[in-house]
Amino acid sequence: MNHPPIVSTEDWQDALSTLRVREKALTRQLDALAAARRRLPMTPVEQDYVFEGPDGPASLTDLFHGRRQLIVYTFMWHGADHICSGCSLFTDNVGHPAHLNARDVTLALTSRGPLDDLLALRRRMGWDLPWYSSLNNSFNTDMGAGDGFALNVFLRADDRIFHTYSTTARGVERLGSNWTFLDLTPYGRQETWEDSPEGWPQTQPYQWWRLHDEYEMSEDLSR
Repeated sequence: MNHPPIVSTEDWQDALSTLRVREKALTRQLDALAAARRRLPMTPVEQDYVFEGPDGPASLTDLFHGRRQLIVYTFMWHGADHICSGCSLFTDNVGHPAHLNARDVTLALTSRGPLDDLLALRRRMGWDLPWYSSLNNSFNTDMGAGDGFALNVFLRADDRIFHTYSTTARGVERLGSNWTFLDLTPYGRQETWEDSPEGWPQTQPYQWWRLHDEYEMSEDLSR
């Protein structure tokens, strides 16, 4: 297995300083992008969605839990025997909700699956996020998730709900801290799509992802 070239501390610091210039430029670009996102127009949500939650039927308004802003992650669901490892990885990355709540934001999950199955997985994974079944409404399709996953943002204003932002694919991936941490390491995510030096360890993308309680089992089977 190859590794980065070995240089003196002075040369390493010079190379790091050169990279830092690019990192700071990117940070400013991301700040500008966030500023543009805050200035996006919004569109009213006219559909009266009814979800199934632990306490019974819930409207989209109920998902706000009294706050003004709502982020909904649609967790891809193809059955209890086919849990999406990528959605699970993303959900594992979500921190304590108190920090979002302090800024008037609620984060919730929805899935087109039976509520009992969703809550069983939540217990298994140790997640605390509120999770609602959208099995009997068109929320997933209307919000761009379809049979997959997506992240959508909403605002309550003047007794109405507005759709302010939506993303999916790598737009969601960018929000996951595990991917961000891996991007800081010498070998990166170790996936074949990455632009890495010759000899770097790489496997096919996504195939290494597991539910967090399945990694040890996978390692045992590979021995």
